[in-house]
Order: sequence, then C-alpha cells, then structure tokens
Amino acid sequence: MISEEEARKRILEKISTLEERAVPLAGALDCFAARDYFARGPLPAFDNSAMDGYAVVANSCKKGGRLRVSGEQPAGPDRKLRVSGGDAVRIFTGATLPQGADAIVMQEDVTRDGSDISLNVDVEAGDFVRRRGCDLAEGQMILARGERIRAATVALLASQGFANVIVGGKPNAAVISTGDEVVKPGEKLQPGQIYDSNSALLSALLRQCGVSKTTMEHCPDDRQSLGDAIKRGMKNHVLIISGGVSVGEHDLVQETLRELGAKIEIWRVAVKPGKPFLFGRAQQSAPSPQSSPSGRERRTQSAGEGSSSGSDCLIFGLPGNPVSAFVTFLQFVRPAILRMMGATNLDLPQIPAKLAVDLTNDGDRPHYIRGRLEHGKFMPIGRQESHALFGLSQANALLRVAAGQALKADEIVDVQIWD
Repeated sequence: MISEEEARKRILEKISTLEERAVPLAGALDCFAARDYFARGPLPAFDNSAMDGYAVVANSCKKGGRLRVSGEQPAGPDRKLRVSGGDAVRIFTGATLPQGADAIVMQEDVTRDGSDISLNVDVEAGDFVRRRGCDLAEGQMILARGERIRAATVALLASQGFANVIVGGKPNAAVISTGDEVVKPGEKLQPGQIYDSNSALLSALLRQCGVSKTTMEHCPDDRQSLGDAIKRGMKNHVLIISGGVSVGEHDLVQETLRELGAKIEIWRVAVKPGKPFLFGRAQQSAPSPQSSPSGRERRTQSAGEGSSSGSDCLIFGLPGNPVSAFVTFLQFVRPAILRMMGATNLDLPQIPAKLAVDLTNDGDRPHYIRGRLEHGKFMPIGRQESHALFGLSQANALLRVAAGQALKADEIVDVQIWD
C-alpha cells in the first residue's frame, strides 16, 4: 500500500496529452488552451466615451457655464469631429472621442437649451473617457497554455478577432459497474439487491471533467461477462471499473485485467475512504476517434520517458462504496483526465475556512471528511462512512485530516471544493 501522494505521482507520470485540435470559439468553453494567446490589438481600440453625454475640453468648462453643441458622434464610424474651447459634441456610450476633447460630461449633468447646454457640474480632464489600451495592451498575454477557457475568456478572445482556438483533446470513457447485488434504476429489486448509483455518479463526474462521451455497462460477478465488458471498455481513453477491486472471492477485476494483458501499476492506496484503488494501463482494443492525426492536429507529450502512448487505455478500479468511489475519482482520476486534456492546474480549488467542530483522525490513513462550506465555515455533514450517499449529496467540500491529526473548532483549515 502506497501513500496518496506517491499514487498520484505515479499516475501522472504515465499520462500523455491527447492530440490538439482547432475548434470554433463558440465550442471552446471549458476546454484547455493548447498554446499561448496574445492580444492582437489594444482594448479599447480607440479613445471613447463611457457615458451618453457631451464631449468637451475640460479647461473651458465651469459649473454654470454655457457651451455650443457643434455636432453629434454616435457609436459606430468615426465622423472625424473636433471640439474646441466653448464647444461640445453630443456623444453616446462607446463612440469615438472627438479630436480636442479630453472629458465627457454626462447628459444628466447639463441642461439643454436648443443648440446650447448649461453645465450643472465642474468638469475635470479624463472624466468618463475610456483611453485606448487602458484595459489591454497590444501583445499582452490573454490566455496561457493549459488554462481553462471560461465564458469571459471566450469573450476576450472574440474581442481580439479569434474565430478559432487550438485546444487540448477530449477523452472518451467507459464506466463498468460490477456485482450481483447491483440493479439498474427502474428494474425490480430482489432481496439483498441495491440500485446502481455509482454509474450515474461517475458519469456525472466525467462530464464535469469535460469527457466527450461516456458509455455505461453493468456486469454481474461473472468472469466471462466482465472480461467481455473490459475488452469493450478498452476501446476508450479511460476505463473506470466500480467495485470488484478488493480481495474477496467475488472480486474478479484485477485477475481479469491481467489475463487481458493490462499492466497494473498501483493497487491499494493509504487513503480513507478508498483504500482498494487500482490503476493500470492496457493497449486500446481499437483506435479512438481522436487517434488519427489530421492536418490541424498533432500529438504532444506532457511527461517524459515512461509516459503512456496515445493508444493506451488508462484503467481505474474504484471501490464499490459510493463515497469511496467519489473521493478516489477526485483525488486520482480527475487529475489524470485534466492532464490528458492539456490542463496545467490539476488540483481542486482550495479555500481557507473556519472549522465548526473539533475533529480527530485516530487512524493510520488520511481521512477526507465530507462537509458543507458556507459563509466561511466548514461543517462535517452526515455520516462519514463510505456508504453514506445522502451525506455526500449535501456536501460541497472535502477536508483532508492527516493520520493522527487533531483539529480544533475555529481553527483555519484548507478545504477542497468541487461545486
């Protein structure tokens, strides 16, 4: 059994990034940039008005003074107007600042009388003027390689005229749930059976990571059925097997994987919940949709010697208890998928919070406590056993308590958030 730090290190050493691809800007949301992007021009591109009002020369304006309105500049093409002392140009938000003007007086701060205005305020140079490049300079980096493209990033790229963006690949995945006791939702339960919640949980987590396609399949505790399902699952970049990875007589996953030629890199990790965790690799049974490079795509390696090739299927065996599956997915599977997609930040967001209660971990493994982060306080919620799905559904944060660690109420701790 190895530490979670060592497990994560070994997993990430075996990951290579998928092929880069060009996507329309509208389809780039939540992808990861495959190169650095720089501003093609300043933002704003020209001096313009921040308000509807009048463009003026500030040193010719005094409260109570009168100015003659000599023209009008709407947003749109520059009419090449000029303002001199004693004049004003009617202007609208976003419109080009006329030559000679150095301030805008808001329309609410004047009284219009025919072709003249009376000033109801004093005016200073720079009032309500957006100067060229005040937000963004030409050549400034706007998106770094490996950075997630958010909605605001899409808008920024559009402001620079980018119609397409080069991003990392999107993996596909298969989820196999196992066990005679597991039944698909909608089917009739027999005594001793439970509904399959892990497939729904893992599929949702994969979608949150940005996986393009996920297939789900359930297998009873039957070696032939499991082997056939694993062969189908190996056609994907990622295969997640839920349950059957422990040491019981009905835990067939590890032996079946070895029989099919998979290389088991990790088995059992010192973490609670989630000790019976497995990671391995196998040659993909068939090419994935992204395995054939096109003229607009190329393969890059994110790790050095020993990294998996693009035709490898990454195999994760997660415990059958839903909380264990959840925790091990976030700590081990999620970082691997993000690296495949070209991300540089693989960690869950961490936020400092005040602990609401005393907590002690008397065990020999770090324990991830599920809880609720609200108003800067973290409160453990629900039962902390690995089967307690309701408590997990009410939680939005994880607190890692190291083996032997004791924490006091009101102590500041770092919690991981996923919602």
